[in-house]
Amino acid sequence: MGLTREVRVESDLLRRALAREDFLLFDGGMGTLVQQAGLAKVHENPDVLNLTHPDEIAAIQHQYVEAGAQCITTNTFGSNRLKLAGTGATVAEVYAAAAEVARTAGAPLVAGDIGPTGSLLAPLGSLSFDDAYDIFAEQARAAEVAGCDLIVVETMTDLLEAKAAVLAAVEQTALPVFATMSFGEDGRTFLGTTPAIAASTLSALGAAAVGLNCSLGPDELTPLAAEAAPFARGLLMAQPNAGLPRVEDGSTVFDVGPEDFARAMAPILDAGATVVGGCCGTTPAHIAALARLLRDRRPGAPTYRPAFTVTSAQEMTSLPAGAAQVAVIGERINPTGKKKLRAAIQAGDFDYLVGEAVAQVRAGADILDVNVGVPGIDEPAVLARAVRTLQATCPAPLQLDSADPAAIDAAARGYAGRAMVNSVNGKAANLAAVLPVVARYGCTVVGLTLDEDGIPSTAEGRLAIARRIVAAAEEHGIPREDVAIDCLVMAAATNQDEVREILRAVTLCKQELGVRTVLGVSNVSFGLPARPLVNSVFLAAAFGAGLDMPILNPLSARYADTVNAFRVLNGQDGGAVRFLENYAHAADPYDGPAAAASEGAPAPGPTGSATAAEECPVPVTDAFAEDAEAVRSMVSYVLQGRDAPMAAATADLLGRHDGIAIINDVFVPVLDEVGRRYDSGAFFLPQLMAAAEAVKAGFDVIRAQMAEGVAGEGACVSAMPGGSAATGSAAPDADRAIIVATVEGDIHDIGKNIVKMLLENYGFSVIDLGRDVAPEAVLAAVRETGARLVGLSALMTTTVGAMERTIALVHEACPEVRLMVGGAVVTAEFAASIGADFYAKDAAESARIATAFFG
Repeated sequence: MGLTREVRVESDLLRRALAREDFLLFDGGMGTLVQQAGLAKVHENPDVLNLTHPDEIAAIQHQYVEAGAQCITTNTFGSNRLKLAGTGATVAEVYAAAAEVARTAGAPLVAGDIGPTGSLLAPLGSLSFDDAYDIFAEQARAAEVAGCDLIVVETMTDLLEAKAAVLAAVEQTALPVFATMSFGEDGRTFLGTTPAIAASTLSALGAAAVGLNCSLGPDELTPLAAEAAPFARGLLMAQPNAGLPRVEDGSTVFDVGPEDFARAMAPILDAGATVVGGCCGTTPAHIAALARLLRDRRPGAPTYRPAFTVTSAQEMTSLPAGAAQVAVIGERINPTGKKKLRAAIQAGDFDYLVGEAVAQVRAGADILDVNVGVPGIDEPAVLARAVRTLQATCPAPLQLDSADPAAIDAAARGYAGRAMVNSVNGKAANLAAVLPVVARYGCTVVGLTLDEDGIPSTAEGRLAIARRIVAAAEEHGIPREDVAIDCLVMAAATNQDEVREILRAVTLCKQELGVRTVLGVSNVSFGLPARPLVNSVFLAAAFGAGLDMPILNPLSARYADTVNAFRVLNGQDGGAVRFLENYAHAADPYDGPAAAASEGAPAPGPTGSATAAEECPVPVTDAFAEDAEAVRSMVSYVLQGRDAPMAAATADLLGRHDGIAIINDVFVPVLDEVGRRYDSGAFFLPQLMAAAEAVKAGFDVIRAQMAEGVAGEGACVSAMPGGSAATGSAAPDADRAIIVATVEGDIHDIGKNIVKMLLENYGFSVIDLGRDVAPEAVLAAVRETGARLVGLSALMTTTVGAMERTIALVHEACPEVRLMVGGAVVTAEFAASIGADFYAKDAAESARIATAFFG
């Protein structure tokens, strides 16, 4: 899949590796040897060493070649225009020098290395997708011009950034592209992406190898590699760390030696990895041990398992080929026949869309259809914005629904994950316009069985169009497992004879083409009474005919009951566990006369609306008893990440309640609930940030009114989480200031920036010292500001020694100050060993630490 292009492979070694005829052995932890050689502090950006110390870098890389490494990664991890700013070196100069150094070292193959930009992509950060693409495209072109054999995109933690890098490399060069992401102990990146989602998304974009590197040792990486393997269409790649870091005598060392490392890599090879090497802490001795392991092995059979897969950055819906599984596509974000939704789209009120999305997911939707087709709007811009908004607040995968190929292109380009496109049809012009977009962005696609002659009345006619769509998709590099066919439901009231043909067409498409099938179920009941009854019976019949993905209103009780029951019958609900949970103690909702309920009416019995406790996990205090419904709404707004209605609701509540009471009784408890959901894996970082933004919107209203003396006679709440208050102006309380910094020698500040954003949204005053901050500069800031809490971040193992020195310096000079540490290479044990007061495993933990410290 991905862009159809000619890939240039001039090396027989690389050709054999790409064909799975041999393993490909990469090098190890370059930074580890740079530190050991005393070169880590020569330049702020160590990539400049390619220009100033080429012999020393070549000598290091030669050690890996002698150890058996077949592919040397260029010393260009940070060689983008952002990180090279101020060095006097250009991207092209550094890549040219780095490739020459690697060749001088004797590298059989040279991989042009591309690391993260160091900046957060929107919506969490300010870097746009297109700007990131341009940055990576410049690097990819430079690597190709420098004579690299392939490009490796590595150590990515943001799936959208990884997408930008892979897409740029695939589109801007003729080189094979390998891509790896870094995962935490919970099996996800810090933005919630799993190895399976990463492998599926990056493979579909055209990466020849996908996999994992950094953060974890080989034992911890083994199950994650196994998770990625079935979704890796090409090669599976793994480069673990040599275990966990620790500091001994001022130097960073790792706990997994060469022989143990090689032994631990064997299960990763068994999982299907054929491209292997090492990351932080892996020396030439580690690579030599791994080379010995590979001598007696040969790559196994491909691990990829065809499946129709749609993902967001955090969730995946995958229907394996041949498996009897169904997925529900929620239809409610579509303005057809919905006046309120149409008005919201015209007004740019995307909060309304978020509300619809959350309700459908809560009701059981697996994928959400998103259609903003309202006359008079800029549909490409509006659909792209709608998708960004929904992805920032709701983790469900999305179906991009538009008749405008430009709108699909705009939305799919900045989509984090693999979107589903609805739709293409059998018209030649439409196939030519839509399928290239689907292929370019690695999407799955729905094909409608209509063409220039309209919709055939027979099953065979629909099958013929479906056959043409599948063939056209394959010509564009889209495999048939990525194609779903919609046989187009007609109204039984006017096309009664066609209903049987529609069901027969579904069966024929399944049997003859082996594709997944889609139907817009509710169309069948147009013009008839008791539409939910008709729809649910048709849905059951369609399931029997082979329907995989119904497009329906998941809030309908009859739909939900039919889906739940069918998932028992097809074995998808193993042991009927979910069915028993929902229905074991429920009365039959259909005893007695059937209710002629409208679509979307509250479902009876087990599929009805949740109880108040389920809808509002935060108890309403006695002080707000008369405004209980308003409090429940505010809690819902926070959990859904909806800042606009949160601000309005807070302003309304301020007319009847004190601002401090609102903070203590509403904001603080709901933030605690957000934290619990994040810890349990129900929320991911985007949802955590969106919830914090919603609370901030409410807090800003309170602060503004307090500053005007409207409420509390000028009182100002200094911070929300602890619930404490102080009188004075609306400015942040200096006593609750927190200093954050990325330690000396480390130029990566994504994690630090996220911590800063979250702490600010929680109401703390954050003093950001930036990146590559010397211990003395941290101490000076402590003395100048009087801050009592400092947060230190490190991504590179070569810089954790600076973290230890900073802690020691601050503790000695200001013993009352406390320091919390975090970062990809930092563990709780390591934090304790270097004298840190607190270990923050993620941004949410930093907020809890700050709350407890100041509370």
